Amino acid sequence: MNSAVLVFPGSNCDRDLKAAIEVVTGRTPAMVWHRESALPDGIDLIAIPGGFSYGDYLRSGAMAARSPVMRAVTAAAARGVPVLGVCNGFQVLTEAGLLPGALMRNAGLSFVCRPVALDVANSQTLFTQGYRSGERVTIPVAHHDGNFQADDETLDRIEGEGRVAFRYAEECNGSARGIAGIVNDAGNVLGMMPHPERAIEPAHGGTDGRRLFEGLLEAVA
Repeated sequence: MNSAVLVFPGSNCDRDLKAAIEVVTGRTPAMVWHRESALPDGIDLIAIPGGFSYGDYLRSGAMAARSPVMRAVTAAAARGVPVLGVCNGFQVLTEAGLLPGALMRNAGLSFVCRPVALDVANSQTLFTQGYRSGERVTIPVAHHDGNFQADDETLDRIEGEGRVAFRYAEECNGSARGIAGIVNDAGNVLGMMPHPERAIEPAHGGTDGRRLFEGLLEAVA
């Protein structure tokens, strides 16, 4: 699997994503700087990492969403290339219009950093086929603006279309209907606040994130 990890000023989980993808696929991702206008040829996966792109200036992900590389990401997503956005990457995807809704300040107005229990809401996506629907997994979170919100019509639509991938099993940040991760209408773009790349090896305290990458590898192989 040929993959690319985007890098913005302020990214701090890009190397974590690179290491996770490399461990699972055996191939080193291309690290693509935000000012690039094109992605490497033959890319099978684009990953947008967590962090504080542009220092979360204006809104989290707002400036990164307008970086030159995001035009190439949008075009690749339209062709069906899988795109994974984790934490700040989820924020970038909503700001770029690739996913609906918005990520707002946590309801408790504090940074949340701990392992959280998630329920797999739909195991029939490119990203979740390594899990069972209804399965409970544990994956770390680390965010201040992870409160997913959308109007009721949008929430009803994405739920009715099976586009909720993960839900928080317990209150985490105030997200509407406990949503922790969603896919686009085509099913090839996933945004999620929890960090699967931090749950790859037993030394991480758990390996529940590994199956996301393993499922992706199987899907695109």
